[in-house]
Amino acid sequence: MINSIEPGQLVQVSDRVRRITAPNPGPMTGSGTNTYLVGQQSVAVIDPGPAEPSHIDAILQACGDQLRWILATHTHPDHSPAAVALAEATGAVIMGNTLGENDGFQDESFKPQKSFQHDESWLTEEFSLRALHTPGHVNNHLCFLVEEDGLLLTGDHIMQGSTVVIIPPHGDMQDYIESLRLLLPYPVKALGPGHGTIIEKPIEEIQGIINHRLGREIKVVTVMSDRQTGTLETLTPLVYDDVDAALHPVASYSLHAHLIKLLKEQRVKLQGDTWHWL
Repeated sequence: MINSIEPGQLVQVSDRVRRITAPNPGPMTGSGTNTYLVGQQSVAVIDPGPAEPSHIDAILQACGDQLRWILATHTHPDHSPAAVALAEATGAVIMGNTLGENDGFQDESFKPQKSFQHDESWLTEEFSLRALHTPGHVNNHLCFLVEEDGLLLTGDHIMQGSTVVIIPPHGDMQDYIESLRLLLPYPVKALGPGHGTIIEKPIEEIQGIINHRLGREIKVVTVMSDRQTGTLETLTPLVYDDVDAALHPVASYSLHAHLIKLLKEQRVKLQGDTWHWL
């Protein structure tokens, strides 16, 4: 097994799963969006990625005429748009959950023929997938557990090497932390993130992310209790003083999500665009 990232390269990551990474690297996508191919004789593609012709061609070349199903963990534009072209080329069934109202960040071309309930197990002759509803990054987010391999395909719920941005209103920090905790009892041996390489110590990784988010919340609480009031603009540099200032506009989304969590817990209130400590 090769655990490195080279866009367009077909990589075996477990007994039943291969990976192709799209050529869309960037600050929000890391080394690019990972597309996972599950099975050999009848293939399920998970997270087909952006509608980039070279990526679509690489998927079709790897699958041959065995592509039967196309699944998306969520409908952000780096994860699901290639589904349409792949379905048109192969007749494969599109599967996943839609968001409903578009928040300006969603792929509206994604029209699934099947949706999933939380903890629904979906079986083929070669493998079984368990769909886990993991809202937080966005509220239609799913992770897929390849049960025979113990490989959890995490989409943007967990990314290797960086934290996930939570953008309200469809992103929710309280849901995100709860969705991380939800994963802990499952028999997961490794994580296949939507961006980055395979993560071999899943429990340590999941617990580490929970601790990181709660640690950032403590910093939000510390700043708010000290300052008493503030806007996203004034609070972001204080809460994220350990983060490059160039990333503060993105960090402000997650700060907003932290503040909404505190608002639900009645620890802060919002008047206009100003947050007040209670």
